Amino acid sequence: MKILFYLIIISFCCIGCNTSKTAVVKSSYNSDIKITENDTVRIENDSLEYEIIIIEPGFNSWLTSTAKPEGYYSQEYLESKNYILVTEWNNRVSNPHRYDPNLYELSIDYRPNVDYGYEVNYKMYNYFIYFQLKYKQKLSGFVPRI
Repeated sequence: MKILFYLIIISFCCIGCNTSKTAVVKSSYNSDIKITENDTVRIENDSLEYEIIIIEPGFNSWLTSTAKPEGYYSQEYLESKNYILVTEWNNRVSNPHRYDPNLYELSIDYRPNVDYGYEVNYKMYNYFIYFQLKYKQKLSGFVPRI
């Protein structure tokens, strides 16, 4: 693969467990989020030569139960939001003394001139929403909304 695009997000929850555990967490919007450990979302596309892996307990459950459905946002909207969010994410990765290095471990290679397609942008945007709600972070001037 010429361009290898990795998004690996690892939370500091117990990911190495062989059994799945379920917990219920209160979100800031007074709704319960069901969290299942060992959630992994993987997206591959050989023609575009990228791979995205999101390892985050509870994300897959949240994506299917809480996030806006696919098609709700336009691809252009998602791309513009993702560019802003990735820029801030990478800024925090490069400033480990200012931001928690356990939350911001790896930078994201997201290029605005590459068409990653709708699915990638949709899942990436929703991961940023999930991340901000779960860890009480604010990656941009926007309050995360679902």
